[in-house]
Amino acid sequence: MGALQELLDNELVALMQAGNQTAFVEIYNRYKGLLVAHAYKKLGNFEDARDIVQETFTAFWNKRLELNISISLSGFLYTMVSNRVLNFIKHRHIASRYASSFEQTIKEHPNPSEIRLREKDIEALIRKEIDSLPPKMRIVFLLSRKEHLSHREIAESLNISEATVKNHIKAALKILRLRLGFMIYCLMIIKL
Repeated sequence: MGALQELLDNELVALMQAGNQTAFVEIYNRYKGLLVAHAYKKLGNFEDARDIVQETFTAFWNKRLELNISISLSGFLYTMVSNRVLNFIKHRHIASRYASSFEQTIKEHPNPSEIRLREKDIEALIRKEIDSLPPKMRIVFLLSRKEHLSHREIAESLNISEATVKNHIKAALKILRLRLGFMIYCLMIIKL
């Protein structure tokens, strides 16, 4: 649909808000590269930058009916990406601080009650991040990791395909790794 490439941003947004997925794809194609470059400048990691832009566009589509873009579309998307980058950095810093503190506590004070208290803090952080996953993804992830159900069992109980289950789990692990940082992510994998 070459005609969409000729439309102005505000026309594409109006079409997208009316449910036109092709208009959304045009917006995505128009701004994806610039936004990844913008996020990369802040993070220095291409994979994280790509993930943040993907999350941004997912939120952009999911909230399309609520959008009230008072500035340019490019400015709006840059702001969304910048906010997600800041949240990512903040979460990474918090997770890193918890992991460092936990390691330091174990080295300095092998006091079981103090270690358990730190573990509870980390578990609360992990639970918070799991709870913030999209609802369907969270359900699939918890059925897999907490209930230890197979992909087939999850697919049957939720009436979805095994491939969808696999995709949800893969995406959840990727999001949690980004939000929690490597150390806490490893602890989460061991604990679950």
